[in-house]
Amino acid sequence: MSRPLLIYLIAGEPSGDMLGGRLMAGLSARTDGGVRFAGIGGAHMRAAGLDSLFPMAELTVMGITEVLPRIPRILRRVNQTIDNIGACRPDAIVTIDSWGFTGRVQKACQTRYPDIPRIHYVAPMVWAWKPKRAKKLARVLDLLMTLLPFEPPYFQREGLNTVAVGHPVVESGAERGDGAAFRARHGIAAEAPVLVLLPGSRRSETNALLPIFRQVLERLKACHPGLTLVVPTVETVAAAVKDAAGSWPYRTIVVEDLAEKYDCLAAGTCALAASGTVALELALAGLPSVIAYRLSAVTAFIARRLFGFRIKWATLVNMVLDRAVMPEFLQEDCRPDSIAAAVRAMLENEADRAERRVLMARAMREMGFGQDSPSDRAAEAVLRFIAERKIA
Repeated sequence: MSRPLLIYLIAGEPSGDMLGGRLMAGLSARTDGGVRFAGIGGAHMRAAGLDSLFPMAELTVMGITEVLPRIPRILRRVNQTIDNIGACRPDAIVTIDSWGFTGRVQKACQTRYPDIPRIHYVAPMVWAWKPKRAKKLARVLDLLMTLLPFEPPYFQREGLNTVAVGHPVVESGAERGDGAAFRARHGIAAEAPVLVLLPGSRRSETNALLPIFRQVLERLKACHPGLTLVVPTVETVAAAVKDAAGSWPYRTIVVEDLAEKYDCLAAGTCALAASGTVALELALAGLPSVIAYRLSAVTAFIARRLFGFRIKWATLVNMVLDRAVMPEFLQEDCRPDSIAAAVRAMLENEADRAERRVLMARAMREMGFGQDSPSDRAAEAVLRFIAERKIA
């Protein structure tokens, strides 16, 4: 009897952990359980059967000034991971986003273990910034799986085998939350306004946004004294979120249970969220949202000088429709007074919220909602590539 396949997966942040968990489920289903896993991941991947080499939270950091103090420890984890791959000798290495860490691992594996297929899931946004990165990935990887349908040509022209599998958020179940049940469980009246706050999944994000969110709430207190706040969070930042919520001027419900996350989105009137994958979950849930984000001043300055940015929108929903379906307040525009005004307008205008729900649904259809499962397509691509390499 042949041994089960062994896939080594690495995710460095919660969004990658979500992708990894669904990919693992797809791989298990397509092999009738004939696959084992090793690597690094968070709650989703652990639930799918991964015993993480070390806590993923150690890698969940973003921004130049935030990363610098952790470089020695991160480099030690890179070396530990590379050694572990050598001990495991997997049938493939699948890294998920977080190229700052995963790229170092893949480059080292190219030299030390060239016979092991190197696969990466989630393409850097070369169409928005740093286009030369496509050539760099092509030199290191054997296969790239992208989330968006227009991404493959940027890498294929550099000779990298690239396949678009779709954005897994469309299969997240975010549209199936039970808002009425959530309100009943937490004693929230059916018509009471509920503001859902999502201050990010990285410590650098919560460090920047939690103080701003508090100031937004202070500005809303006079005109909306009866608000209830709901804050779905993840293990990487849960302690900081709970600590900050203790000073907010409203009743606040912090939700850590993954199973309850989409119920609380369904219970919301509108949301204030950090920019990122969660914006797609909010769109799928039909929850009108205001998006905020702020890098450290040094990180933002260096990024603009070195890389430049060629995108009009930061939120994919807005990109797809080329309009501010989800109002964005980024960097210098991420100010409490402006954000509070936008949230207040959204809370008070049901017609406006209804229009935004229609537009969000249109954007999600264009991103693959209602079509084949992206994680199943990703699993198929991984297994097909491994089989082809063995034949070759």
